[in-house]
Amino acid sequence: MSYLPSLPADAALIDVFRSYPDTSGPLLDYHEVLLRGPSPLSVAERELIAAYVSGLNSCGYCHGVHTATAARFGIAEETLTALLADVDTAPVDERLKPLLAYVGKLTGTPSRMTDADADAVFAAGWNERALHDAVSVCALFNFMNRLVEGLGITASSDYFAASAGRLAEGGYTGLKKLFDQAR
Repeated sequence: MSYLPSLPADAALIDVFRSYPDTSGPLLDYHEVLLRGPSPLSVAERELIAAYVSGLNSCGYCHGVHTATAARFGIAEETLTALLADVDTAPVDERLKPLLAYVGKLTGTPSRMTDADADAVFAAGWNERALHDAVSVCALFNFMNRLVEGLGITASSDYFAASAGRLAEGGYTGLKKLFDQAR
């Protein structure tokens, strides 16, 4: 139930975006560049990081939407369940594990990041841009999780699937167009 009295009790994030277009527009532009723009990380890997961080934060809304979106790009839901249990044994490419361990540690204990954490990412074959993009996705979803949870935004699995379809087909630019049309 939304904590904003001006929104419907069953408000989705798009309702927040429509109510606050001055901050939402640039935020969605950033989502589009970061999650759909050029990167050493595939769209699937970036959506996986979004879902993983959201799962670590127990943000049901973002975890649900981005797990479903990652699935649209070929990442099985069981993969996210396994990642949340143990990155080391999860069925993901070995090259991803240090990157996921990095964003996991950054989410849980950001002040404890060390050179060794970054070195493990580089040793797995990732470059600086990949580390930057992974950290940026991690930071964005720590922010989004707090925005969603702080405003009391929830949704059902049906909504997750519909939202994933929109994000897979139109990206975040398509989402921005949805809220622009309603203004």
